[in-house]
Amino acid sequence: MLSTDNISLQYGKRVLFDEVNLKFTRGNCYGVIGANGAGKSTFVKILSGEIEANSGSVNLEKGNRMAVLKQNHFEYEEFSVLNTVIMGYKELYDIMVEKDAIYNNPDATEADGLRAADLENTYGEMGGWNAEADAAELLSNMGIKEDLHYKLMKELTGSEKVKVLLGQALFGEPDILMLDEPTNDLDALTVTWLSDFLADFKNTVIVVSHDRYFLDMVCTHIVDIDYNKIRISTGNYTFWYETTQMAARQLANKNKKEEAKRKDLMEFIQRFSANASKSKQATSRKKALEKLDIQEIRPSSRKYPFIHFKGEREPGDQILRVKDLSKKALDGSMYFSNVEFIMNPDDKIAILGRNSSAVSAFFDALAGETELDSGTMEFGQTITTEYLPNENEKYFSNDNDIDLINWLRQYSEEKDEQFIRGFLGRMLFSGEEVYKKSSVLSGGEKVRCMLSKVMLAHPNLLLMDEPTNHLDLESITALNNAMKEFTGNMIFTSHDHEIMNTVANRIIEITPNGIIDSLMTYNDYIKSDKIQEQRNALEAVGV
Repeated sequence: MLSTDNISLQYGKRVLFDEVNLKFTRGNCYGVIGANGAGKSTFVKILSGEIEANSGSVNLEKGNRMAVLKQNHFEYEEFSVLNTVIMGYKELYDIMVEKDAIYNNPDATEADGLRAADLENTYGEMGGWNAEADAAELLSNMGIKEDLHYKLMKELTGSEKVKVLLGQALFGEPDILMLDEPTNDLDALTVTWLSDFLADFKNTVIVVSHDRYFLDMVCTHIVDIDYNKIRISTGNYTFWYETTQMAARQLANKNKKEEAKRKDLMEFIQRFSANASKSKQATSRKKALEKLDIQEIRPSSRKYPFIHFKGEREPGDQILRVKDLSKKALDGSMYFSNVEFIMNPDDKIAILGRNSSAVSAFFDALAGETELDSGTMEFGQTITTEYLPNENEKYFSNDNDIDLINWLRQYSEEKDEQFIRGFLGRMLFSGEEVYKKSSVLSGGEKVRCMLSKVMLAHPNLLLMDEPTNHLDLESITALNNAMKEFTGNMIFTSHDHEIMNTVANRIIEITPNGIIDSLMTYNDYIKSDKIQEQRNALEAVGV
């Protein structure tokens, strides 16, 4: 068990959290959430011992082992991939290194031999004889092929290193597993595998993530950093979100009787418990929900931006016709080729691709921001498009360093300052924030500005390349709802599983050798054996 005793932390006059007393128990998975800057990663660092709080203590039960997902992707450059994973169980790895050093020492003494024998016994009792096999299995399950297992870490790509470091944290079944944004840079199949792994994990997991699907799949509890306090509530992210929204609505309606509030919440809990039966965490979550005191439920203080897309005109029958598109990278490798499709009315197409640069190049081509090597695109006469790119720095350069009012005014037909201020206010830029210079905005603030630009254009076809990048959970949730409600057409890509699964009604995967085009949900697509066969066939073309 892991617990905190009166943990407090502040920087200057700013209090992040005060007198935090929590217990994290075996068999549960705790998802840490909070607004940007609330201190999620900081709290995890305090729990892991990386930094100290101003006051209070963290207590780890004697004999328990803690593992933490490392964020430094270059820390193990000179170590082999397998050894990097085994290092996750430090005591085991240290024994392995010591005994191997004795065996490799031609001048080893008799005392050294006795020491090696003792180490061998301990090594075996700790499961050392299966260490390499277990590490190899972890890596293979995450898509790291066997021919990479004995290579040095410096020989791997960035995404491969992320998977190895994740394997390091998971290795040896630690008693406490701490994961800060573990799904970043992971492909959909690896995220699904990790979700299943953690759902079956028998010890304690504490995870920070912006991926709502992932939080829903693995979490039995939510650790909410709000009101300068940290509170643990039962259920996954969706349960937390729905109940706090319900509590906020009931608080706003002061005439709502307490008994009616209790009845509404109990009915929701019962419905949620029934729906949760599909989850591997359902049994423990349902038992916890049955013991839940609804007085614990309180509204969240966090705010959600108002995001709403509405086309100025209805699209006609012809939306977009794409024929024989191809594009090469600067090094001559093929980004994509033979891309050909006709967009139908009501299509919301999710674009997939193993190479994120190729996907961005495809969106740039659709938006007319880069030239194609071959092919044609023909938009219908009634179609108006607006593009939300993955990289938006050119919109916020020093050459365009103006305050937010004037920044947004240049994209609005309505120039009145009150209108612009009102629009910015709905996107959570209030008070003096509207006078911020556009060049000093954070990544999330820039994306909210770009979303404002898109909304003011009133397009009937949206082009969106990773629109959730840099956004917090509240903004992602608001964006997800807006994308679902949009009545026009859309071509988008996202690492957010929930957005991909709830918005897209068609999936197109682009490859160097052609496309896979399918009318199915994202969940069905990534689990489909037929799709995997098509993918293998396309890969074989390039061999």
